[in-house]
Amino acid sequence: MRHLVFAMAAWLLAFDAGAAALPTAVMQSLKAAGIPLSGVAVEAREVGARSALFSLNTRQAMNPASTMKLLTTYAALDMLGPAYQWKTEAYLDGELKDGVLHGNLVLKGYGDPKFTLEQFWLWLRELRARGLREIRGDLVLDRSFFELPPHDPAAFDNDPVRAYNVGPDALLLNFNTLRLRYLPDGNGMKIISEPPLDGMRLDNRLTPQPAKGCGNWDDGILVQPGGDSVVLQGGYPGECGEREHHLNVMPHTRYVEAVFRALWQELGGTLHGKQRDGIAGGNAHLFSTHYSEPLGAVIRDINKFSNNVMARQLFLTLGAATSSASLARDDGAISSNIERSTRALLDWLRKQRLDFPELVLENGAGLSRSERISAAHLAQLLQHAAAHSLGAEFESSLPILGVDGSVKKRLKESAAASHAHLKTGTLEGVKTIAGYVRSRSGREWVVVFFINHPNAKYGQAAQDALIEWVRER
Repeated sequence: MRHLVFAMAAWLLAFDAGAAALPTAVMQSLKAAGIPLSGVAVEAREVGARSALFSLNTRQAMNPASTMKLLTTYAALDMLGPAYQWKTEAYLDGELKDGVLHGNLVLKGYGDPKFTLEQFWLWLRELRARGLREIRGDLVLDRSFFELPPHDPAAFDNDPVRAYNVGPDALLLNFNTLRLRYLPDGNGMKIISEPPLDGMRLDNRLTPQPAKGCGNWDDGILVQPGGDSVVLQGGYPGECGEREHHLNVMPHTRYVEAVFRALWQELGGTLHGKQRDGIAGGNAHLFSTHYSEPLGAVIRDINKFSNNVMARQLFLTLGAATSSASLARDDGAISSNIERSTRALLDWLRKQRLDFPELVLENGAGLSRSERISAAHLAQLLQHAAAHSLGAEFESSLPILGVDGSVKKRLKESAAASHAHLKTGTLEGVKTIAGYVRSRSGREWVVVFFINHPNAKYGQAAQDALIEWVRER
């Protein structure tokens, strides 16, 4: 009997006055999913309103998953401005004469989140046009702009080849991923890899297997990177047609070297030396600078496609681009860019008069078991952004319901489709959504819906019911 009393008391604590206003369809969907109210936090508030339409467990610190990217991207937009650009520099450490560099080529990175293969090829083409053809020294990679601890890509979920587990790097190239396109035919399986990687061998040992549905077509594929080879074992369901993987199969420095050598050779250049880490020293002189896309475009990719490594690059940039004097610890030291970035974000919140005492930051991307924020404070952040002079820029970076990004396939046939900008988040035991919904009356609402519960993966129907209910107000 005592256990029953305690259980009822816990339920009543979760079911506060705000919970009574939750739409019936939301309550029914939560019950069908086996998700108790104690595992949910919900707030819906009209933009500019002082009080919420309904509020449930909103002061509770919860794991936001990828909705944490809303804090990182909004802070960056305000701190750095939409026109902010990253640079990557090429230095010549030696004499260039008649197209021959008697010395080293140094590439120095400053954390560009989206230095793609196409941009890299164009930049190398420019180096050739500037007169560089043959490098008789080494390829030196200067990654000193970020001070980071070693990154273990298997640490999060023991799946190190997944693209979302790529670690940040000051000289991040093409998201450090290899795209494998699978082309089944009657004679077996052809695999096209992009980009070209000099010195890397793709060992295709895949065999045909019957399809058990194509939703998880890659479940039977085992990717084993090691040294200068990538072995593919297991089975591929040919009935599923052409598919593609984006994989993290090698360390950053080896990846940059392999891509550089392949593209440089294609462009008619030669590299005699090896690749090594180093610093652009005083004897080296600047040869060329590549500039990234502006921040306004970068945050669209981060939010619409929930790109984790881009978000981590941006988070680290906040610390690296901010005065170290204002971010020093009590002892005057700065241990790493992670600490600097955390302090930079907390300092920004303080200046905005946003007090989020429960906030826990690890990487600013939400790919974390430890990051925390409350639904009330994420809703407050969205309210703050809506009133900002760059609010429209920020909102446009969010996926459009039923149209693009991570919610492209969600509620496509609903009246709410195309009338909401929403960021989603998903981890094991976590399902979240947050953003803006426009009702039929033309009023705009901030909506935040967190689920932290073992059955969270079954909670989408409840979140969708809330979105549709707000749309019909």
